[in-house]
Amino acid sequence: MGLESDFDGTIKKAVGFISSGVENAKKDGVVIGLSGGIDSTVTAFLSVKAIGKENILGILLPERGVTNPEDICDAMQVTGILGIKHKVIEISEILDAFSSAIPDYEPALRVCNGNLKARVRMCTLYYYANLLNRLVIGTGNKTEILLGYATKYGDGGVDMLPLGGFYKTQVMALARYLKIPRQIIEKPPSASLWKEQTDEKELGISYELVDSILMKLIDEKKEPADIKRELDISEDVVERIIGRIEENKHKREMPPIPEM
Repeated sequence: MGLESDFDGTIKKAVGFISSGVENAKKDGVVIGLSGGIDSTVTAFLSVKAIGKENILGILLPERGVTNPEDICDAMQVTGILGIKHKVIEISEILDAFSSAIPDYEPALRVCNGNLKARVRMCTLYYYANLLNRLVIGTGNKTEILLGYATKYGDGGVDMLPLGGFYKTQVMALARYLKIPRQIIEKPPSASLWKEQTDEKELGISYELVDSILMKLIDEKKEPADIKRELDISEDVVERIIGRIEENKHKREMPPIPEM
């Protein structure tokens, strides 16, 4: 994708994708979860261009003691810049209800509990989407989709993914072109599923490097040995990325159905 050579053309395609998606579904707008991060901010900016600020509801879903207050401030700044309606729904009480109702709930299980949080947020977004006859617009990018860095039926449960064709580093470039607030672009990306979580720390690799690998692997269809040589990295790193793509294939497909 020649993003850097044609930002306006790229934005036009993304905007058309959103507007036609809403129109074809016969919906009245979109609901978007605003985290204060770069992906949800870029998605919100594109959505306003596509269908107008009056047809967008931004929902902030913080968790007490976990969500960084700066992220809430950043998300609120985005609603102000764009002039979109918003709601702040603190999810701690919902999570407390789950933890008290599940007999085997274990507070120390980060992944299980993090996925639960993502699914609680998804349910909340869909409640408002149903209430307002709108679509839930997703904020996931191509890097996250390929690596499976999303919760199945959580942040992966959406009606459309306008950033799904953009690698993370391309989203960053697009954010700079759209002139979204600098602190949002520069902050370490995080899903905010537990305190001090960051994407790159959890993935164990920088987005810059993983995107370089993915572009050569997916777009240029190069062999692992060639990628290792060109990027001067261990072949194990490339194989680990390939492994993640394969093991998370189920997140990119409909549930399997037996042939009858």
